[in-house]
Amino acid sequence: MLHAFALAQHSLITAVHTLLLVALVLSGASVAYVLCALIFRRWNQYRSPLQNVPGPKNAQWFKGNFVDVLEVDSTRLQEEWVQTYGHVLKYHGVFGAPKLLAVDPVAVSYIFHNSDTFQKSELLRFSLGSFTGRGLLFVEEAGMCIPLSFLNKSHDRDSNPAFGPAQVRKFTTLFLEQSLQLREIWGELVSGSSRKDGKLSLDVFNWLNKVTLDIIGLAGIVTVVDMLISHSELRIGFDYNFDSLHSSEEKQNELYEAIRSILTLNSRNIFFVFQLFFPVFRLIPTPRSRALDRAFEVVQRIGSRLIKDKKAVVLTESNTDGSGVVEKQDVRGHDLLSLLIKSNIASDMPESMRMSDSEILSQVPTFLVAGHETTSTAVAWTLFALSCHTAVQTKLRAELNTLPTDLPTMEQLNALSYLDGVVREALRLYAPVTSTQRIAMEDAEIPLQKPFMDKCGILQSSVRVFKGDSVVIPIRLLNQSTEIWGEDANEFRPERWESIPEAVHGLPSVFGHLLTFIAGAHACIGYRFSVVEIKALLFTLVRGFEFELAMPAEEIMRKTSIVSRPVIGSNPAAGPQLPLLIRPANLD
Repeated sequence: MLHAFALAQHSLITAVHTLLLVALVLSGASVAYVLCALIFRRWNQYRSPLQNVPGPKNAQWFKGNFVDVLEVDSTRLQEEWVQTYGHVLKYHGVFGAPKLLAVDPVAVSYIFHNSDTFQKSELLRFSLGSFTGRGLLFVEEAGMCIPLSFLNKSHDRDSNPAFGPAQVRKFTTLFLEQSLQLREIWGELVSGSSRKDGKLSLDVFNWLNKVTLDIIGLAGIVTVVDMLISHSELRIGFDYNFDSLHSSEEKQNELYEAIRSILTLNSRNIFFVFQLFFPVFRLIPTPRSRALDRAFEVVQRIGSRLIKDKKAVVLTESNTDGSGVVEKQDVRGHDLLSLLIKSNIASDMPESMRMSDSEILSQVPTFLVAGHETTSTAVAWTLFALSCHTAVQTKLRAELNTLPTDLPTMEQLNALSYLDGVVREALRLYAPVTSTQRIAMEDAEIPLQKPFMDKCGILQSSVRVFKGDSVVIPIRLLNQSTEIWGEDANEFRPERWESIPEAVHGLPSVFGHLLTFIAGAHACIGYRFSVVEIKALLFTLVRGFEFELAMPAEEIMRKTSIVSRPVIGSNPAAGPQLPLLIRPANLD
């Protein structure tokens, strides 16, 4: 027995030594990999022409100016950089990587409209992919997104049937009906207020997240079923209703919980930074990656069932002649899911535009996650602005009350000029996505509206970049530039849209001369959907309630993790929230 015990002990010691040796080898290989990657990166940085572009000094070798750019008031810091160094400047990212910050309208337009040369960086795609999966936000049209080119033709964007005016018009009633449900819930909550003034403190951000998630679910799923199926007896599709408005926080359905989990995971830790810059570390599971895997498993399981059921319905509906052949015209719907399914099963669809089930499935988390969070954030910031400017709120409410209905048409909503100005002004000042980044896929020369003086004292009318150089487009900064929008650019003033400055027309845009929805081939294809949804929510809520701040305005700050959400400055760890005081409108 002693011999057996000694043998077992020897085997255990050998195994431990082997594991230690493997760990030592792996750690040594990791260190060598990181060092080689850093040397290669440093060499590219050294040879880049961006070295000759003026900008702030590299604060730290590891962090660069990274910590500054992520501070609460990063826009003000960037404004100081622009005032000091000009409309194109260089700052440093993690590991000292130089980044070109472009605030020149001609440069920005050139970058956005040359999407083959300037693509989303691998770092940005990995970061976006960790929140939305490998969908539209993850891929590039010129690369992995070729099968989706029929959704995103740069020469025919305005006729995109999935998000065109005709389609959004059909969704307007849905937007308003869900808004009315939210108004009813808030009304019940306010009626139970114990305050003498009849007001109630409410976290409007949480509620707006719920209603926009319900809307994207119904618009993307239930309404799609109605459009794909013309005979009521064939309504066998998978109807997924979040119903988050009427569910308690403790009894939300699994898809709601999965989406919330994806959006609330912290991405600012040192290991995530290593995963961003050194892809080999992405192979190592972490608590964050495991939580994301669990959440995406739920989304993909439900999405797979949805696609399977929809395809079965389309095949049943289309094959009335028994041929078993489905062509493009057999798929009647012009919504997103119809187009995706068309690309999957239509026999006359070109091979280059076909999508597999897995490619269709990859779009589900993109539209569920990204399709509601940006809109809810935009509405929240609009209500914040209206709470800070009671005169604007009163004027807006007066205009909204000129319509004698709770269910106006899309045309009636769009005809409300002051509502349109309020929405544009909020999207200008409070763009949910504050910046975007592109990587030069080849050497390029970016033209400029204004020349700049390089470090050698030579006036340059363009700026050169090498393949691999990063270019940052500061959306929020451009939307608030005093040179473009005037001296009152940082003020919330919807009246400016009655006559905008001439310089504004130089900004590339798909909506209102704003960079909020980006521009060019990769501009947001759902901007019409979002704008009308925002208007519908504001129409219903501002007519129903008066809003005011529940705390000093300076206490409400922005915290950015892909989307710039409101947080309480004294307690940012509590997560996104926007407490406002509400009471029924015209109570006095």
